[in-house]
Amino acid sequence: MGQNNQHELIQLANMKMPYGKYQGRYLIHLPEAYLIWYKNKGFPKGKLGNQMELILELKINGLEGLIHPLIKK
Repeated sequence: MGQNNQHELIQLANMKMPYGKYQGRYLIHLPEAYLIWYKNKGFPKGKLGNQMELILELKINGLEGLIHPLIKK
């Protein structure tokens, strides 16, 4: 894995929802149903939406375990 990809994964792991019902929660900890609702409604534009979409794909494929160790304590 390249340095850039690793940096992106670490950023993804530590990104928190900036607003709404789940404000302050790590994206990886958002309920799958909430992410599916966003997928149907349309993810936010930009980086946040891209990250939410990626988190949903990770959850659907059972890969969220790859993200948990990257969360900074």
